[in-house]
Amino acid sequence: MIDRRLSIRALSLALVSAALVPSISLAQTAVEGMPALNVTTGADGETQYSLSLQILALMTALTILPSFLLGITAFTRVIIVLSILRQAMGTQQTPPNQVLISIALFLTFYIMAPTFEQIYEKAISPYLNGQMQPVAAIETGAAILSEFLILNTRESELAMFAEMAGDAPYESNEDVPYTVLMPAFITSELKTAFQIGFLLFLPFLVIDLVIASILMALGMMMLSPMLVSLPFKLLLFVLVDGWAMTIGSIASTYVN
Repeated sequence: MIDRRLSIRALSLALVSAALVPSISLAQTAVEGMPALNVTTGADGETQYSLSLQILALMTALTILPSFLLGITAFTRVIIVLSILRQAMGTQQTPPNQVLISIALFLTFYIMAPTFEQIYEKAISPYLNGQMQPVAAIETGAAILSEFLILNTRESELAMFAEMAGDAPYESNEDVPYTVLMPAFITSELKTAFQIGFLLFLPFLVIDLVIASILMALGMMMLSPMLVSLPFKLLLFVLVDGWAMTIGSIASTYVN
């Protein structure tokens, strides 16, 4: 009985092996003969990548695009300032988050437009016309973006992250690596955004204090000061053209 079971198991293993071997061979042949994923070197020494590899690199870049949008553009500062402004006005969810994100996106594109134009003219356009290799185009675009980040990063943040990385003081802007520049830029953005938000919060805080004092003097302690001060804050914000002033102030803080 035991010998019979062993013989059945041996026969089953043999059948499975016979079924898998052709499929494994076909898979190896397909991978080895796949012409789409090729990297060739031309007669002039330039490296050329197949279309499939270029598409793969593009799709990979698109997946990390939101992180780059938050980390190396003006989006972080803009959205934080707008959120603090909404909180200071006491309008709860007005404007809604979708509107604030839309404003932040369009203002980010406006602020970054000169940098994006330089990247397109000096890196993307020559690459699309076949005048520049992908690696050279990436290096050129990264250098242009690095210049924007350095111009809008505080020296104290750069020095702090350079010291933590164990690097000596950099002789020029080109020597600053992205591993130091990106955290220094985002830290500088957070600091600047909260400073602007503090200045925006002060006038609305004064209105809240004045309204609360008046209500307490009148004995209306059961009435919410936030509810009474909201129309006055909206009136003040409209009279001074607050949206144009706020957005214009944020845009003017950047150097291109």
